[in-house]
Amino acid sequence: PGVLSLDGATEGLAPSRAREIWHSVRTVGESGSATVIVDKNFAAVNAITHRNMILVKGEVVFDAPAAELRERPEVHRRYLGV
Repeated sequence: PGVLSLDGATEGLAPSRAREIWHSVRTVGESGSATVIVDKNFAAVNAITHRNMILVKGEVVFDAPAAELRERPEVHRRYLGV
């Protein structure tokens, strides 16, 4: 697909099934398709993304490469509750 959109793709799934889903999403992304993921599992999403955006009430409050988000614990605390 040109764009894959997921919202809570692994919510309620067994960990082994969730890993399968994330592997598939990564494969789709590596094929050149864009992925839009809305999910509560920050660690899993951030592990497979190249760029992250955080929206609060429809406003973009963070937009940067995933590596930058990994290095910004203050952003985690403020917006992700992590």
